[in-house]
Parts: sequence; C-alpha cells; structure tokens
Amino acid sequence: MSEFGFIDTIRSMFASMPFNGFEGIGDDCAVFPFGDGEALVLTTDLLAEDVHFLRRATSPFLLGRKSLAVNLSDVAAMGARPVASMLSLALPRELTGEWADEFMRGYHDMSQRYGVQLVGGDTTLSKSGLTVNVLAIGRVPAGNIKRRSDAREGDFVMVGGRLGASAEGLKDILHGNFDTAYAMQHKNPEPQVAEGIWLGTRAEVHAMMDLSDGVASDLVHILEASHVGAVVETEHVPAVTSVERAVCGGEDYKLLFTVEPEAAERLMSEYAAEFGSRPFAIGRIVASSDPVIEWRENGRAFNPDWHGFSHY
Repeated sequence: MSEFGFIDTIRSMFASMPFNGFEGIGDDCAVFPFGDGEALVLTTDLLAEDVHFLRRATSPFLLGRKSLAVNLSDVAAMGARPVASMLSLALPRELTGEWADEFMRGYHDMSQRYGVQLVGGDTTLSKSGLTVNVLAIGRVPAGNIKRRSDAREGDFVMVGGRLGASAEGLKDILHGNFDTAYAMQHKNPEPQVAEGIWLGTRAEVHAMMDLSDGVASDLVHILEASHVGAVVETEHVPAVTSVERAVCGGEDYKLLFTVEPEAAERLMSEYAAEFGSRPFAIGRIVASSDPVIEWRENGRAFNPDWHGFSHY
C-alpha cells in the first residue's frame, strides 16, 4: 500500500463518524470554524531519525528549528497565521541533557521568529532513536482559507520560490558533505509564513498547499481534490539544479498555488513589491477527467517517470 493509499483507507474508515464541526482529511491542515467568521487550522508532522534526518549530520539547534518550520509551512499553506504549537519528543537516554537543551533553543528560536507560543506536549524515553512530533495551530478569517480543492480551469500554477536546493542538499548529506550551502538549506528551511498570510487575503488565489514532497506529487494532490489536470512547462520551473530534482526532490517548503489568469500579472507584481521577488508561473490548470500533469518542454509534451517523495 502506498502512503496516500493508506491515508485514503483511514479517510474511508472514519467517513461515517460525526465530524463535530471539523472539515475532513484532505488539506494541509484540519479546519475548525469557531465563530465570528474565523477558524482554527491544525496540522501535525512527525520527524523520525534516519527517515527525515541523520542525527550525525545536523545540529540539535537546527533540528529544533526545522521541526517547527515544516509545520508552520502547512499553516501558511492554508492562508493562516500560526499562533501556537505543541511538541512531543521520544528521546534516547543520551540525548536528555545538553542535546535536548540545544534542540529546545532551536525550537524556541523558530517559535519566537513567528510569535508562536508552545502550549503543551509530551516527552518519553525512546530505545530506538529520536522521534519528534509537532502540532501547529493557526488562526485565519474563514474567507481567507485556501484549500487544495479550489483550483479552476485556466488558473496559472505558481510556486513561491526556487526549487531543488533541499534535494541537492540531501544528496550532499548522503555523500558525507554536511556543511555545503545546499545542505544547510535542507537542514534549515524557512517557511513562507508572511507570503501565505498575504496570499490568503487575495481572492484571485484559488488553491494552495506547500511543497514538501515535490511538484510532481504535491500538484497532483491539488488536481485530485479539484478534479482537473495541469500542464507544466519545464523551462519555467525555477530549478537551482536539474528540473527532475527540482520537481521530485521535495522539502523546499515553498508555496504552490493557482491564480485566476486575468489577475496573475498584477498579483505577481504586487507580490514582488511586498516580498522582493516574483513568484514563478510554471504552468496552467486544464480541464481533465484524469488528475495528471502533462509535462512539456518548449511546447512539446514528453512523458518522464517523475514522482515526488513517498514514505512507502
């Protein structure tokens, strides 16, 4: 069973139960409206040693920062402002002293950067490696929430920054080069929090999510939820390395979003004025009964076997 096949099984298992005000599984965050036109969004993410990180390759400070950053990226992808987090740690005994203190300094650094209070969590002893679990909570006007299911035919597909640095950094790390510029970007991502909040206020932005597994997988989630297809022009992908690595590598934590075509140029200009660089338009949403990406290079379709990261 694939990772997302497993998620679909879980979704089906719980479909007949009451949702108690929550929106169901399917976006970067769960959504809970709480009155006065506002909603809370909640997300959780696990980082497991030797799956998401190598302890020998990263400092506890940077791992603490990244543990929260990847969750704040999900909150930003909903157009929400992060407000709080909860942290649970399964720590091997040798990490319960100075290492844990440095980890928490990094976690506090990222929390302070975005005004995110730590409001609870749990700790336990681990006999099989380090595991980190974070719950992040955001707050957003209900009308600003961006979902994967709102892409429309004709929309431009955009990304909020250059892609592939994290994948290149992971390659460096796996070759024993822990301190290259790319390796540092892999170990110390910066979530697009301000950009997500700003894009949430824009009615011309339809669907949005963050890039954790790569365009080749993450864009398909938008297509499936919105019942559409997409064309991606590979020469427009803002790759810092090969296009394949840029769209398949994952962990860039840039925003992926679709924009009404008539407003696209204005939005790109105003985004640049606000954040210092333009987003990149890499393709279009098209009508399709099959939620797939058609890859084109200089106008010519080709059929690469490109897939983003999957755990299973």
